[in-house]
Order: sequence, then structure tokens, then C-alpha cells
Amino acid sequence: MNVDPRTPVVIGVAQHTWRPASPDDLAPEPLDMWEQVVRGAAADCAATGDVLGAIESLQIVYCQAWQYDDAPLRLSERLGIDPAHRLYSGIGGTTPQVLVNDAAEAILRGDTDVAVVCGAEALDTVRRLKKAGERPAWSYRPTEKRPFPFEAPFHPAEIAHEVFQAYTTFALWDIARRAERGLTVEEHRRSLGELFAPMSEVAAANPYAWFPTARRPSELSEATAENRMVAFPYTKLLMSVMDVDMAAAVIMVSTAAADRLRVPQDRRIYLRGWCYATDPVYVAEHVPTSASPAMAAGYAEALRGAGLDIDDIDDIDHLDLYSCFPSSVRFALDALGIEPSADRPVTVTGGLPYAGGAGSDYLTHSIVAM
Repeated sequence: MNVDPRTPVVIGVAQHTWRPASPDDLAPEPLDMWEQVVRGAAADCAATGDVLGAIESLQIVYCQAWQYDDAPLRLSERLGIDPAHRLYSGIGGTTPQVLVNDAAEAILRGDTDVAVVCGAEALDTVRRLKKAGERPAWSYRPTEKRPFPFEAPFHPAEIAHEVFQAYTTFALWDIARRAERGLTVEEHRRSLGELFAPMSEVAAANPYAWFPTARRPSELSEATAENRMVAFPYTKLLMSVMDVDMAAAVIMVSTAAADRLRVPQDRRIYLRGWCYATDPVYVAEHVPTSASPAMAAGYAEALRGAGLDIDDIDDIDHLDLYSCFPSSVRFALDALGIEPSADRPVTVTGGLPYAGGAGSDYLTHSIVAM
């Protein structure tokens, strides 16, 4: 097969989950987690060349559990490398995919040959330490407290009406879609459980899932003492869980670098199409409230880049749709013009509520699992 030497290709992936066996069973600090998965991804390449030594771009997804004075520098030191490009991201559910997209474009331009995207969260360990009245005593703490890097500031009107939290706004989209589809409250409630229950089954078969437990639709959608209502119509079990201890890494290179590093052909996954698009940030500007035009545009462009169009979606065997809340999955399915089926689940991990929504790093796990 003749492949352009600048074509970006994923050659190695790794992920790890530190599921506690007891309250005293704590995860390592994020720096240790990053190092473990990057080294694991390098080993996964099965290359006879020095993959770690060839890294030119080291990119780390923002970590909420702990701030370092210079996270990319500290990881570079751990790995014994000196990449020319080091980046520490902001927050956001799409962040890892954007980093992968940007790395692919840098490879195509010839700006870099070997790039790493990695991320980790130890929020469950932080939560359990806090519950015990303790704090993490991890390394390289910055001398000054840093502001949280919000993608966009909250709108004063949204703050006044308390509709700026994600679980509130995504619930609002679901209510809008229910009204647009003419569903009764009970029909809609049942549909939420039916959409997410198969995802829990995928998580039950995923050795890296935080909650590897299959659940019935009614367990997820019905409010009970164990499954409280958080923001109607969302119960706790229909929502992403950020308090997890998980890490993942992806290594992407040019085809020329893969040849130079002697990466076997069966370790190469070629990137063919990608796109990033956004709907308006603020609730009052999000039109329509019952759909995502950005998803429709983004999927169409990513497929076009791969030489496909939206009508070819039935030929795609595996999906992983971002699943922080049900409306995110529903908007994606609507944009793709498909319905979930037993033959093709909407996730390869189990999704953010069951595999684990590791802060801004879920999509690294999604890419690794895919």
C-alpha cells in the first residue's frame, strides 16, 4: 500500500485504572500515572526503534486532581526526554480529541513527527483523602494557586438563574428534545434508561471500567433512595462520574517516522478524517435547543475527510459517542441519523457514567479503547 509519508498514524496506546480494593488503597500521583501509561503506549508500539527517545511533542490533558509547577517538564524529566513542543491543555470534554486532531495536522504539515497525548485523574483518591480530613502530599506543587481555566466565562444571566452547571444545561436540552418529539414524561424517562443500560453492559465487559456492572433500564432512570434525582430528568446513574483514578496515553507519528522506528504494520492505525465544531456556548444562544448543528457539521466533515459521507454511517462498525448525559448521545445519534442497536453499541468503553468520566480526559480512554 502506498501511503503519503506525512500521513498521521496511531502506533501505540495504553490505559490503566486504579480501582480501590479498600478505602486505604490510594492511586499514585498523576505524574506517576502519566509516566506509566506513556511507557505502556511506547511498549505497545512493538517497535524496534526508540519510540520514547523520538518524542518531539508531549501534550498533557488538564488534570483537576493536582496542579504541578510545570507538568510537561516534570513528565519529560521522568521519561528522560527533551521534546521541542510541550503543552498542558485547558479543560473540556473534547480536549483529548482536539489535541489528537491538532497533532495530526502538525504531522501533516511536517512540524512534528512523533507526538504523545496523555492524561490522568486521581479525583477518587483526592475525594477519599478529603473525607478522611487529609490532602494529597504530591510533588512539584506550584508556589501560587492558579485559576481554573474555564473555556468560556459563565454568563451573568445563567449564574443568576443557576443554569450554568453541565447537569442542568444538558437536562434542559433533553427536555427540549422531548417536547420537540412529542414524548410524554413517562415515555421519555423510559427511553433514557433504555439508551444507557446497554452502555453499562459494555462497561461490565471492560476491564478498565470504573463501574463494571450491567444495569437494567429501570435501575438507571427511576429515582430511588440509592439513585437520587439530580436535575430532572437525570438521576445520578444517568450522569458522568468524574471521581475516578484513571490514566491513558496515545502515541501518534508520521508514516515516515513509523517506518524509521520500525513499527510493525499491524500496529498502525491511520487517521483519515477529523473535525472540531462548536455550538454556541450560552444557553440562550443555543438554537435549536433540541439538537446540535455543530455535531451534524462535524460528523459530516470528519466522514468527508475519510472519503465517506453521512449515508455511509451504516458501514461503520464501532462508535464511541460522548456520553456525559443522555442528551449528548441523543443529539449525536440524531446528527448521524441512526438509532442504537445491539449489533453496534454507542460506546466501546461503557461511557462516562460507567467506564468513568475522568475529568477532561475521557476521550483519551475512548480513543485508546477504539
